[in-house]
Amino acid sequence: METASSAILNTPHTATITAKLYSIQRKKISSLSYPPLTTPRASGLRSRGVRFNGSISCSSSLSSKTPKIPSRQLALLFETEGVLMDIYRFGNRQAFNAAFQKLGLDCASWTQPVYLDLVKKSSGDEERMLILYFDRIGWPTSLPTNEKQSFIKRALLEKKNALDDLIISKTLPLRPGVEAFIDDALEEGIPVVMMMGDSEIKENVARSIIEKLGSQRVSKMKIIEDEVVKQSLYGQFALSEGVSSDLGKQSANGANKAVSAEDLRITNEVSSMLKSSADISTASSECFENIVAALRAGAEYVDTPLDKCILVAGSQSWVSAAEQIGMLCVAVRSSLTANAEFPGANVAMDGFGGEDLTISRLCQIQNL
Repeated sequence: METASSAILNTPHTATITAKLYSIQRKKISSLSYPPLTTPRASGLRSRGVRFNGSISCSSSLSSKTPKIPSRQLALLFETEGVLMDIYRFGNRQAFNAAFQKLGLDCASWTQPVYLDLVKKSSGDEERMLILYFDRIGWPTSLPTNEKQSFIKRALLEKKNALDDLIISKTLPLRPGVEAFIDDALEEGIPVVMMMGDSEIKENVARSIIEKLGSQRVSKMKIIEDEVVKQSLYGQFALSEGVSSDLGKQSANGANKAVSAEDLRITNEVSSMLKSSADISTASSECFENIVAALRAGAEYVDTPLDKCILVAGSQSWVSAAEQIGMLCVAVRSSLTANAEFPGANVAMDGFGGEDLTISRLCQIQNL
């Protein structure tokens, strides 16, 4: 049948380091407050109501005869999932079919037309896709009615595991143009940072995606894993136990342990940031704080101020985190987010190269 997933207080008290790494963005980028993108595939670049066409002036061109962009002037951070690889376009259907086989459902094998039909009718909700499918062809005869929900959960878990296996096998392709885009950035002297911290996929899976870029290219980039985030100066405080659940108490404890006014200032500023972060993200407050910490760790690792970094994101939670800390953000749509407008992103685009994201357009976004 055919058918349609508070160690920071013990660090050296150097005003230069702390001021650099913990500067809280107090000023919104007013020049970027335009209406949201409404015409995703129009020729040229639309950035919140602003349209760019033709050549774009920036601090450096792509010509080898011009000076490279100083690394302190711009750094490029990448969310891994959905940005480097459109996982759901090339692997999701195959993962569902592998899950069906694992569950012994030999009659279930989704073709591309049926899969797309289910995606459309369910608005991409994978649980709903399964329910629609089995309501149509019939549920397994051995499955009691009161166990349908647990069956759906088991199927989704098997599908996720199968998708992870597909990615690790490195058989899925990278997004068109992303390798050339990264090469152009590296050629321009722009630090390229791959964010693995707090990804929705496992670190070994995210690493497999990054490794598809090739060892020579990867050797020139920075990889931010969970451990790097935890060891960063910001992460040592922001991710310490209890900071989210009892910020007032954490600040008081920080004040007792601090040996300088600078330590207390940092403690209070980070606490203030965390208090406000939970209300602006569609993700849980803990997940959101982890993303913020990852972005700050990425900027810290390449020694670049937050407002000189640009995040290339594929999900709303990362877009919101970048907006919260004053980091510019380009949202790149995938098949899963094809119609999304990404509130909070400075620009939403469909891919890399051509009429989509290029280094020239990246510089223009930075100079808005």
